[in-house]
Amino acid sequence: MTIERDTEYKTVRGLIRGLHLLNTLNRVDGGASVAQLAELTGLHRTTVRRLLETLQGEGYVLRSGSDDSFRLSLKVRELSEGFRDEQWVAALAAPLLAELLQEVIWPTDLCTLDVDAMVVRETTHRFSRLSFHRSIVGRRLPLLVTATGRAYFSFCPDEERERLIEILASKNDDQAELARNRGFLERLVRHTRERSYGENHGHWSEERKIASIALPIFHGARVMGCLNLIYVARAMSIEAAASRYLPGMRRVVERLEQGLAAAG
Repeated sequence: MTIERDTEYKTVRGLIRGLHLLNTLNRVDGGASVAQLAELTGLHRTTVRRLLETLQGEGYVLRSGSDDSFRLSLKVRELSEGFRDEQWVAALAAPLLAELLQEVIWPTDLCTLDVDAMVVRETTHRFSRLSFHRSIVGRRLPLLVTATGRAYFSFCPDEERERLIEILASKNDDQAELARNRGFLERLVRHTRERSYGENHGHWSEERKIASIALPIFHGARVMGCLNLIYVARAMSIEAAASRYLPGMRRVVERLEQGLAAAG
């Protein structure tokens, strides 16, 4: 009889909703806004806001200062294995990117790989007075024509690069044509490794007026993500940007890598 009575307690609706919200956040790339989470969960916006504020107060959720989105924090690892490496990097990167902005002025992004493209996880676009974009978190950047994509592609392990080539070559777009050109890929990897950073000076058709430089972020042999800096292409050459801004970017990358190493 005791066992039967124990199973008769009513479920705690708030707990169920909170767990549903955490699960939804775990499946959303780059975080999500209150409105997006309300639509995905079917909960009222007021309920979502209240749950998020509670979870944030307990340390399980982080609120991005760049676009007012919410994402999981490192503390979620205490609950399960659902916390993903790229979210951890983004959480660590936010204060470091804010510091870097004071030095470089131009906006910077922290990006990680998502299947066949780099995705912006954290950014200072909202705070940089030189930014030409405000809503950038979650944007997908092609691998073979952006500085971030080229940095990742060139420095990731050989086996991973081959898998990426296979994925890209299977599509029917401009990336596929490049992925099928082994000569181009070999030159790209060799050039990027020689320079130690990825570069893009109007190579991306969607952003012809934009230039960028990017550095890989390592954890052992694995590339966890990339840090890039974006500027107006006509403002300076790639070489000038690298000479002026890479030292500050390298310091941030070193601190990110130290944080990853400390976390195991």
